[in-house]
Amino acid sequence: MPTETTPVPLLLRRRTSGEIRSLNSVSSSLLPAFGTAIEGNSPLLRKHVVFPYDRRYRLWQTFLVLLVVYSAWASPFELAFKKATTGTLMFIDLVVDGFFAADIVLTFFVAYLDKSTYLLVDDHKKIAARYVTRIYFPMDVASTLPFQVIYRVLTGKMHQGRVFGFLNLLRLWRLRRVSELFSRLEKDTRFTYFWIRYFKLIGVTLFAVHSAGCFYFWLATIHKPSDNTWIAAKVNDFEQRSIWLGYTYSMYWSIVTLTTVGYGDLHAVNPVEKAFNMFYMLFNIGLTAYLIGNMTNLVVHSAVRTFRMRDAINEILQFASKNRLPEGLKEQMLSHMQLKFKTAELQQEEVLEDLPKAIRSSIAQHLYRRTVEKAYLFKGVSEDLIVQLVSEMKAEYFPPNVEIILQNEVPTDFYIITSGALDVIVIENRVEKVIRLSHHNFKRLMQPHSADGKMILTNFVQYLKGLNPEILQEIFRGDLSPEDVLSNQMLHQDISIEGDTNGGQKTSAAISRESVPRIIIHGHHPGEASTGGSARGKLIHLPDTTEGLFRMSAGKFGKRGSKIVTADGSEVEELDALREGDHLYIF
Repeated sequence: MPTETTPVPLLLRRRTSGEIRSLNSVSSSLLPAFGTAIEGNSPLLRKHVVFPYDRRYRLWQTFLVLLVVYSAWASPFELAFKKATTGTLMFIDLVVDGFFAADIVLTFFVAYLDKSTYLLVDDHKKIAARYVTRIYFPMDVASTLPFQVIYRVLTGKMHQGRVFGFLNLLRLWRLRRVSELFSRLEKDTRFTYFWIRYFKLIGVTLFAVHSAGCFYFWLATIHKPSDNTWIAAKVNDFEQRSIWLGYTYSMYWSIVTLTTVGYGDLHAVNPVEKAFNMFYMLFNIGLTAYLIGNMTNLVVHSAVRTFRMRDAINEILQFASKNRLPEGLKEQMLSHMQLKFKTAELQQEEVLEDLPKAIRSSIAQHLYRRTVEKAYLFKGVSEDLIVQLVSEMKAEYFPPNVEIILQNEVPTDFYIITSGALDVIVIENRVEKVIRLSHHNFKRLMQPHSADGKMILTNFVQYLKGLNPEILQEIFRGDLSPEDVLSNQMLHQDISIEGDTNGGQKTSAAISRESVPRIIIHGHHPGEASTGGSARGKLIHLPDTTEGLFRMSAGKFGKRGSKIVTADGSEVEELDALREGDHLYIF
């Protein structure tokens, strides 16, 4: 079984109908959104057909977006300042229109993705039919034709009418390319979402300010008499003055109105200007709400994790205060909560839960397999068991000076150290990372692996034998000695496979005999411990009969008893009444 996933290259198969199917590991329906991730992987298409996600075609589209920015500025500007259309801007407009005319021709050779079948179509007739029958083709042509130049060629004279200014506004149709670019960049993980949205909002604001200022100046130029306008009150003969002087006044009025400052030095004079001002201010209310809402969402989204951490810490402090918890325990709770938020990016449990099981297993194999293989408990076990164990592993982080397992607490998980260091008594002053596996999952995985179970049991016994006697004594406090644990038959009994009542198989071992209570037997009267008798006992599994218990006691203490009492002096008549951990005195 592979331990890590291998990226699948983009493969495309030719179809007899001129269509090609994407066999990439990413669904072809996502190609428009994530096309930048596969740039350069041009498949085998028909001759003279362009792959829509090819890097060169993407660069061409990006270059056209830069020209769209110019068109978005020039179109309202040329409407308001018609003198600019006969100068340098006219030549620049022709060059820009030439590039967009070339793009119209190129579109007839660009393959497209069928939205119903998600197949990439490279048939020339289908590409042309799709482009011509949609609104994109007539609008692209209308926004590209240089009407003023065409009129001059046909009539031999330059027309100064305002109709051409409105026809130039058709170039604003090209703004859809900017919207498509930002939509693609927002999905591209190579760019920061915050800054993409930030620049988009700035662009919308600048375009609104520029367009409103130009339209407001245009209203002054068409109004008669011209001295009864908003700008005539400040600039005499404004139509004869410099273009950039009028543009500066227009932008000043637009920005002051947009920001709701309202100095009053430039204000509407005639009814038409007042009506335009009312609509512009109402538009500004919506635009301001849009900008503030988006910016607030971006800022809050970046700080939401901090808000959650602070709320969680405040709740811990309130809980500790109301319940009067010790200061040390409160510090452990705070340290664990802070570490949880710091390591959230490393765990990403919410993201992993949404992934298929095969991908989650491959990630676990990549992260934890080497650690599990190096663990002493799993030395020599089969590769199949290692793979299954690792797939069930989960990472967990512990801050310094925090207990992982308390003494006399029955643990429910296995813990394997991956980084940091710990001691049996205290954790050293560093962050501890472990991977854990629940006992339930461990037993479930061990059922079909009896040979591996024997190997794990052997590894555990050998590890105990190699421990320092002082550490063993600290681990096995109470009535048991380390020698008793190491010599006890439950650590040496083999694992065997037994048939169950359903004809299946189950794993049974003395170390995992959960249904049989473990008791501690003593070979003296309960009162002898306080008068010099030995208080140390023997840990055994409770036999099925009283006679079996007497025989086992004779083997342990060298004498056969005839009476069984508990620690409080009660005589035992039925073994079924005994519970896990009971102390029995046989004499």
